[in-house]
Amino acid sequence: MQSSNFSTPDRPEILYSRLGRNAREGDSVITRLMAEALSRPRMLSLAAGFTDNRVLPGDLVEEAVHALAGTGGNAHLQYGMNVGRPGLRRCVAQLLKGYPGEEALDLDEEQCLVTNGSQQALYILVQMFCDPGDIVLVESPSYFVFLELLKGLGVRAVPMPADGEGRIDLPGLEELLARLRQSGEGDRVRLMYLMGAFANPSTRCIGEEEKTGLARILEGMERPIPVIEDMAYRELYFDRPFPARSLLSLEAWRDYPVFYLGTFTKPFATGLKTGFIASRASESLRVFARIKGHQDFGSAHFNQAILQHIFERGAYESHLWEIRKHYLEKCRVLETALRENGLPEAGWTWQSPQGGLLLWARARENMDTRMGSPFHRACLEQDILYVPGDLCFAGKAPSHFVRLSFGALDRDLIPEAVRRFCEAARVAAVCGADFTG
Repeated sequence: MQSSNFSTPDRPEILYSRLGRNAREGDSVITRLMAEALSRPRMLSLAAGFTDNRVLPGDLVEEAVHALAGTGGNAHLQYGMNVGRPGLRRCVAQLLKGYPGEEALDLDEEQCLVTNGSQQALYILVQMFCDPGDIVLVESPSYFVFLELLKGLGVRAVPMPADGEGRIDLPGLEELLARLRQSGEGDRVRLMYLMGAFANPSTRCIGEEEKTGLARILEGMERPIPVIEDMAYRELYFDRPFPARSLLSLEAWRDYPVFYLGTFTKPFATGLKTGFIASRASESLRVFARIKGHQDFGSAHFNQAILQHIFERGAYESHLWEIRKHYLEKCRVLETALRENGLPEAGWTWQSPQGGLLLWARARENMDTRMGSPFHRACLEQDILYVPGDLCFAGKAPSHFVRLSFGALDRDLIPEAVRRFCEAARVAAVCGADFTG
């Protein structure tokens, strides 16, 4: 069918909402990165934040499907509850209590709600609390897809100041909030977004002292600012879980509107698109569920049944132990290749990840790694992709960071991908193209 253009000289354009205009005029970075990968058959991607096909739990899912089909009914194929299967929500509550120090977490299935991955939860929470022009406080750096989501909704991301170690600068945050109040924008601050464990992109974890300090600052505000604690990568630690408890378990946050976001996409199967939100803010959860109902009448019921079955037979945790070893090995292969190809000698540094699927690398300050820069073009010529680090900052962004992913790429291809990346760095340096000025 031939497409038609409704906009002609004698016919006015279709009118879009503000959301539609933002989407029409915006440029999705993810779409651009995927298009570049698909258009080049030799392309190796250190950009894709996907999981590894080799460790997706096909056998576990196949067994669960056979078991569910053998129960003699079709209830699993019917619509489910908007808030999610009660059994899976009980599994979520048990999962959260399974972390060290959180055994006594007084949370049950009524305070947990199933979502279409954590991305849906992020979208609904922003819609629920923010109007266009409102402010969300974010870390520096932060999850670039979330920053893109905010931009699409017309919401402003304001970075919280950070110290030299990447921790939130608490005195600096107090000064920022004071400046916003003085400028008349204090009431526009509607949300705070944190990634508590193995953050995307930095792999940083937030310690309890930092979390308690944040609570003290927010307690002094005239009204509560809801806080999202995004724990999408919490299960993907390598050797041991990060010891800090979640905000839900800390006494300083007991009566505060905290929304814990988790997912089964990264640690289990991305294709099942199942995540969850947990909170004691019962009224807000009811509002969340009503908005979610307008979108989907409930997340896919059969996918939830699969996950519940795997949880209840004890297979989920054993799966996690296997993939943790797998991703640790891939991470070490990536780091070894970076060192062997001379990247540290070229002035690049990074903190060795203790979990997650990513490595956050810093080049010399005079290196420009932004999309379209000479370095970026050199990488494309070498058929290699990365995520430019400036995409991960709100406000004024440094231009000398990159996010490298070891999740999706085959282990045996990582050394070649790194060789190409480092060769592009050498080409840029020889040509003098790595200087921003």
